[in-house]
Amino acid sequence: MDLIARISEHFGDSARLKMDAMDTLAVPIALAVEHMSECLLADGKILSCGNGGSAADAQHFSSELVNRFEIERPGLAAIALSTDTSILTSIANDYDFSQVFSKQVAALGHAGDILLAISTSGNSRNVIEAIRAAHARDMRVVALTGNGGGQIDELLRDDDVHICVPATSTARIQEVHLLTIHCLCDGIDCLILGVE
Repeated sequence: MDLIARISEHFGDSARLKMDAMDTLAVPIALAVEHMSECLLADGKILSCGNGGSAADAQHFSSELVNRFEIERPGLAAIALSTDTSILTSIANDYDFSQVFSKQVAALGHAGDILLAISTSGNSRNVIEAIRAAHARDMRVVALTGNGGGQIDELLRDDDVHICVPATSTARIQEVHLLTIHCLCDGIDCLILGVE
């Protein structure tokens, strides 16, 4: 096996997908930035959730808002719902793993808040239930998916935002999700701080 060639192929595939997806995803990413900025400026918060690598992405997003991204600014209200092991395990044990995020959304979410729902397949049951809970709380949803959007695509409302990576490879979808998260953070900073 030629590892150098294989590694080079991964870099090439990732770069091509990002360039190919740019025109498709720029508009929904910009719309998500506008909604998130409006939410934060109105003293709302952004809850985020996902499983596995998507849980790490949810945590990455919230850490960039609460701390900072690339520009110094006061912290912004964001909570990753995948971080409190006591909450996660008590809900999973007492109820069902499909409710680990939805019960938190019901407890913490308010009208005007936003849920950032991340699922590479678009079919994660607990993320789907979180979206249902967000809608019940009159929250807008920004969904980060891939692979056609799965069941999440069917759940979203007209005022939600769907950022669906046009790919089927989980690794490639996650790489574009990370870039999208950085675009969201940069855009939020630019709108809130008035950066040109």
